[in-house]
Amino acid sequence: MSRIAARFEALRQAGRKALIPYVTAGDPEPGVTVPLMHAMVEAGADIIELGVPFSDPMADGPVIQAACERALKHHVALHDVLDMVKAFREGDAETPVVLMGYLNPVEVMGYEAFARAAAEAGVDGVLTVDMPPEEADALVAALRGQGL
Repeated sequence: MSRIAARFEALRQAGRKALIPYVTAGDPEPGVTVPLMHAMVEAGADIIELGVPFSDPMADGPVIQAACERALKHHVALHDVLDMVKAFREGDAETPVVLMGYLNPVEVMGYEAFARAAAEAGVDGVLTVDMPPEEADALVAALRGQGL
């Protein structure tokens, strides 16, 4: 059973709803992200949604757009976000982490390479806000092939 499925099952058995906070990786600066993720868990987070900074976050509002701008000023890229997840996993092997972002960085890396790197880093799930479901088969197959 995946970490996400296990967490939702535990929540169901406890009669609880999930607390799933979001943070943009690298905001306000890269060194804050991993400690902030741990603080979220200590404060009760059940799952963490970690945003991948993107230069044109068209589906997001002004707060996340500004967070992306701040992170990008520090040159935070997809590989850095995966490194942050890997560092988080050194202290927390249980809390599910879901990446949220846009398709372009994933396409640049390649679906298979991204899925492999995400799984190796300890990512549990991926949300791509700008990928139409009818075009997602190849990415979904790559992610599922890595257990994501």
